[in-house]
Amino acid sequence: MATKKNQVVTDYGMVRVAAVVPRVNVADVDGNLEHIMESLDKAVEARAHVVVMPELCVTGYTCADLFDNELLLDAAERALVTLCDRYKDTPVMTVVGAPLRSSGHLFNCAVVINGGEMWVVPKTYIPNYKEFYEKRWFTTSNITAISGKDTITVGDEDVPFGTHMIFEAGRARVAVEICEDLWVPAPPSSIAAINGANVIVNLSASNELIGKHTYLMDLIKHQSAHCIAAYVYASCGYGESTTDLVFGGNAVIAENGKMLAEGERFTTGAQMSVADIDVAALENERRVNGSFADSMVQFGTPFERIAMAVAGPIDYEENDLLRPVRCKPFVPEEDDRLNARCEEIIAIQTSGLMRRLDFTGIPTIVVGVSGGLDSTLALLVAVRAFDRMGRDRKDIHAITMPGFGTTDRTYTNACEMVRSLGVTLHEISIAAAVTQHFKDIDHDPANHDVTYENSQARERTQILMDFSNKVNGLVLGTGDLSELALGWATYNGDHMSMYNVNVSIPKTLVRHLVRWFAGSLNDGTEGGQAIHDTLIDVLDTPISPELTPAGKDGEILQVTEDIVGPYELHDFFLYNMLRYGFTPTKIYLLARKAFNGQYDAATIKKWLRTFIKRFFAQQFKRSCLPDGPKVGSVSLSPRGDWRMPSDASSRLWLTQCDELPE
Repeated sequence: MATKKNQVVTDYGMVRVAAVVPRVNVADVDGNLEHIMESLDKAVEARAHVVVMPELCVTGYTCADLFDNELLLDAAERALVTLCDRYKDTPVMTVVGAPLRSSGHLFNCAVVINGGEMWVVPKTYIPNYKEFYEKRWFTTSNITAISGKDTITVGDEDVPFGTHMIFEAGRARVAVEICEDLWVPAPPSSIAAINGANVIVNLSASNELIGKHTYLMDLIKHQSAHCIAAYVYASCGYGESTTDLVFGGNAVIAENGKMLAEGERFTTGAQMSVADIDVAALENERRVNGSFADSMVQFGTPFERIAMAVAGPIDYEENDLLRPVRCKPFVPEEDDRLNARCEEIIAIQTSGLMRRLDFTGIPTIVVGVSGGLDSTLALLVAVRAFDRMGRDRKDIHAITMPGFGTTDRTYTNACEMVRSLGVTLHEISIAAAVTQHFKDIDHDPANHDVTYENSQARERTQILMDFSNKVNGLVLGTGDLSELALGWATYNGDHMSMYNVNVSIPKTLVRHLVRWFAGSLNDGTEGGQAIHDTLIDVLDTPISPELTPAGKDGEILQVTEDIVGPYELHDFFLYNMLRYGFTPTKIYLLARKAFNGQYDAATIKKWLRTFIKRFFAQQFKRSCLPDGPKVGSVSLSPRGDWRMPSDASSRLWLTQCDELPE
């Protein structure tokens, strides 16, 4: 759908790139030119800003000694001139591979075409081992440093020639390298990235071998992560498969260590991978990572900046966003990765708690158990820590403190879990103490306001703290990262502890950690099955602070997500705001894509506003958090990860949120 006239298109900091593998016949330059234009037309139709094609795709990579033939080289130059002329008014940056001559040398080149002009980047590292023998025909770009030559003739025109060029395509700063350049210890792309390039394109001709593809994909992802950049890789395919080599055709796009798009290998026709690179996220990552900027001191070098004529931002209100957006960014999608992640997180939690106990010499742990997810996870981590330290589980004191809103389901689950784990159980009702407290402060217990709720939370904390003094114990905190972000904790109530193992675990991940424990503790015995069944019921229980009375039939009426909103939305907002510094406008766009079919736009906007308002207003609670282990890239510790004034204004963020369309 076309953009409406005079409509202002929001710039979300995205650049659309395409890795294209056109059909190629070796040495058939005219035929290859037709296939290149067919593929380029499709990339333009897909609204790509930057298009990358394989190494030497104009002639074919496997021409061998035909590269010494003038007829082939002349045809390649004519093809480049034709391509340049045909797309002179097309707002796209195109990069194709071709052999070009200069001063008695032949160079394996990437040719950048835009606005009727050309720029040429020669290959630096020329492989000459095993199946590769490129030095038979091609000269390294390093020769240009000796000659001082900075132009090369294509057709009748002298065009810029060299490796120190960065092409500015919208917000993308594009640098070019060719195949082997990626495989060396210090790739040219690393230096280019340090000097400002945030998108690296690689024209490649990499043949297929057993295990090589997996290594190559890892190499691409790792290089994109090392450079904090996007990496667009196009390698030749079916038509190059000749004599002893087979080429699978890779069209790959990675961004900062993650794969965004990957084409199908071993196809017989052309293929294309298209993705939207989040340049704004890359820029934010570089700003936060001070070591990246420090690299300029050692590796800064002059690069020429060249402006490309490319189309403006894509209107994502009317066009698809071509990049994966996960609705649960804290939770891996694949089961094997999720299980490994859970095991690693629990190991971090456990090790942190063990060290605190070792250092302080404290012999016991005191933890409040409610039958909810967070306290369950904290208790399970405590048990694991004691087992690893060779301590008696009986020295873990689990206290259940039923109050006015405690239901039979959560109470029963808490008690059953503690007994199954062999932990010491204490039951201390808070009803009488809180009732007396209401009398002392002249509060009507029929008024279920914030005083009614917080009095219970603070009474429970007092019990835990005083009981820990009695048994020389450490009060283990249970509140999670999502609750901290929203301020969903009573100040100096459940907000406080002596050490909190859940402090950087988001709610969407807590559930999976408890499920992991349910599986690992089920050893096939009657006791193992019992703890498994109890944990599964904890997982199925609605999340609630249980601070207001239950319904007549004992059901939980105070459901947290009905009050503050779905945790899966808040965790999404939290991740994208803290991890990448995104604005409400961008978070809203991403959330609508991620939760399409689950929440409508009005619902997302409503809870986004709630998140922003609460996140700013509740910083004072986060400014005085107890210690706890950091486990992921997003944390709210005031000592290490998130330093924010307690009185910072949310006006800018709320104003932008209020202006979002529904």
